[in-house]
Amino acid sequence: MSDLLIRGRVLTFVREPEGIDDTGAYRYYEDGAVLVVNGKIGGVGSYSDIAKQAGERVQIADHRPNLVLPGFIDTHLHFPQTQAIASYGAQLLEWLNTYVFVEEQKFKEPQHAAFIAGRFMDELLSNGTTTAVAYCSVHPESVDAFFTAAEERNMLMIGGKVMMDRNAPDALRDTPMQGYEETKQLIGKWHGRGRAHYAISPRFAITSTPEQMEMGRALFAEHPDCYVQTHLSENKDEIAFATSLYPEAKDYTDIYARYGLLGRRTLLGHCIHMSDREISVLAETGAVGVFCPTSNLFLGSGLFDRDRFDKLGARHSVATDVGAGTSFSMLETMDEAYKVLHLQGQRLSPLRSFYMMTLGNARGLDLEHRIGSLHVGADADIVILDSRAKPAMQLRMQVASSLAEELFVLQTMGDDRCVAEVYVAGLPMKHRRSEPTQDRAARAAELA
Repeated sequence: MSDLLIRGRVLTFVREPEGIDDTGAYRYYEDGAVLVVNGKIGGVGSYSDIAKQAGERVQIADHRPNLVLPGFIDTHLHFPQTQAIASYGAQLLEWLNTYVFVEEQKFKEPQHAAFIAGRFMDELLSNGTTTAVAYCSVHPESVDAFFTAAEERNMLMIGGKVMMDRNAPDALRDTPMQGYEETKQLIGKWHGRGRAHYAISPRFAITSTPEQMEMGRALFAEHPDCYVQTHLSENKDEIAFATSLYPEAKDYTDIYARYGLLGRRTLLGHCIHMSDREISVLAETGAVGVFCPTSNLFLGSGLFDRDRFDKLGARHSVATDVGAGTSFSMLETMDEAYKVLHLQGQRLSPLRSFYMMTLGNARGLDLEHRIGSLHVGADADIVILDSRAKPAMQLRMQVASSLAEELFVLQTMGDDRCVAEVYVAGLPMKHRRSEPTQDRAARAAELA
């Protein structure tokens, strides 16, 4: 693969911003460049300095005046729900039974799973997302389709088969032993292969018996380098149902704690209706509460209390939660996050929004050494953003006077049209979605 010099206005974060004027939280180069060498970042800085480092034979991708940032990271979504977006008129449990469980039964068929997996990955890329954490269906075929599609695009993706042995249609149930054995086989097949990471995925306490939760405990103990993903305290009816199934637990969070499923690699979707005790347990174990603003608004679930997480020292990340979430765009997600927090008297500065989508989410995954920032040695997953992509944005930008203001315009008005290009391990991907998969894989092999 030939070296590539990406030129533009380079922005990357080094820590969480403390306020809208915290210039020490990021590095910004007005005429900057990122040098890509063999899919990794070989240099970041001013264009003049990095051009000298690169030498004369480097290929140049000139994206001026656009912004060059790390690729976005999405920490919670459901790939089998890609065609369930915009399903009308239900809250969580009714929505699952009416729409989602019907849709997920289709993923037993490898051809359907492969088709949706390819479209799912391309939607992520079109929106500037280069890494995501996703639930597959209960079928191993869906996991194979998910990771195959990611591998064809060389994307760093995290995912796993949901484990469900009750309170779901017969066609979507496994058994405790089946869930254990299929998950173990899939971990052996995919975890650590290329850029793939596996997530042990008991869907939530309602759909897993105590016997299956014990299998989840065993899997996590046997594979501590895997992730765990599940759902927690999204909806009040869900909480009442879950705790009725586990009457010995102190609360919903205690169900997962009792089965040894809480740790630094545990991602807990939603975490809305939680006591201080529960949030403190997350802080003690290092588990991550995942803020899903568009989904929480769409299903009428409630408002995530970020400030209380911060006060109690608990980790949190942000995600689209497609398909209850209504967009693959992390920009549109942060627009809704701003409103959710504003309703509670909490501030979300544009600097913190872009930190959360990049380095913040990478830290939530303990992958900040590889993704989420533009530093030497990191994977070259990069997004190019055009803050004037829409006529209304172009008009607004005529009076924008600072970087923070530009970021807020992108966050508030932006969508996939603002993603001018996206690079995965140094290869441009935005305009390849119509290219046949086999041709895309062949071209990647040629460049490697």
